[in-house]
Amino acid sequence: MDQELGKEARRLKMDFAELKSGGFIKQTQKDLFTVRLRCPAGKLTSRQLHKAAELAEKYGRGELHNSFRQSIEIPYVHHQHFEAIAAELKEIGWSIASCGPRVRVPIACAGCTWNPNGLMDTQTMCLEVDKRYFGTATGHHKFKISFSGCPIDCARTREADLGFQGIVEPGLVEELCNACEICVVTCQENALVMVNDLPVRDLSKCNHCGDCIKVCPVDAMIAKRKGWLGRVGGKHGKHPLYSYEIAQFVSDEQCYPLIEKTLEWYQANGQGRERIGAVIARFGLPRYLEEVVRPLGLEIIDRAEDRRKFWAGGNVYS
Repeated sequence: MDQELGKEARRLKMDFAELKSGGFIKQTQKDLFTVRLRCPAGKLTSRQLHKAAELAEKYGRGELHNSFRQSIEIPYVHHQHFEAIAAELKEIGWSIASCGPRVRVPIACAGCTWNPNGLMDTQTMCLEVDKRYFGTATGHHKFKISFSGCPIDCARTREADLGFQGIVEPGLVEELCNACEICVVTCQENALVMVNDLPVRDLSKCNHCGDCIKVCPVDAMIAKRKGWLGRVGGKHGKHPLYSYEIAQFVSDEQCYPLIEKTLEWYQANGQGRERIGAVIARFGLPRYLEEVVRPLGLEIIDRAEDRRKFWAGGNVYS
């Protein structure tokens, strides 16, 4: 297949790798490509949806594909229509996404904008990250950033090069507690036990989901603080890796320097087409933590036992 595509590339005088980096992905069908549209946070306006449908009718076969990373794609597009599609997208302030060794369009769940489980504003953060870092060259391979609003992790931060998941630290207003034990029964982590008619928390088990806050009938359980659980080094694909939890209760503003310093570290230490997870595996997680996370003054997670509570059955990278 690669040999056939090479012959076709020479015939068309096209660099398929360069086209893919620009969001035009070669299909198996002769002269046809899939055009990937830029959809940060999976958010689209009705006008954009109408335009995508219009372009599919005009330049494709009337079909759209919703990719696994929230991008809308137009398949079956002939290469002669690339410029026309880009021009029509520009008319409504829209553009084609990128592939290749660069920061990809970030993804996000609904977060706290309309999802009752959401703890953090994933949509706002994702759009801002897209504005600041989309298309940044890594020098090595793709770099995917993901935002999930709560520990359910719908946006799969565990499979992202850099992921941010919303968490909350519960607190107890003792004078309001009526010892109903609903929080204790609800906690799936078994992190709460009753002591002298008050729920006492085992922080080594609490994964900061906030379920105890949601079920408390007298508002005795409160949110002491919220933030992001930072993860690095994940990826899916033929050789998947799960990410490492590296910092907790990261603020919105602290996310940006973490992204920037991580990208700098990746660019400086990566080899060939390594993903950042492979670079960390080669150097060891402690080096990344010492050179990237600790200098930022974040609440670092540097012990395997402190990551264990975020994994089923205690399965955790050392």
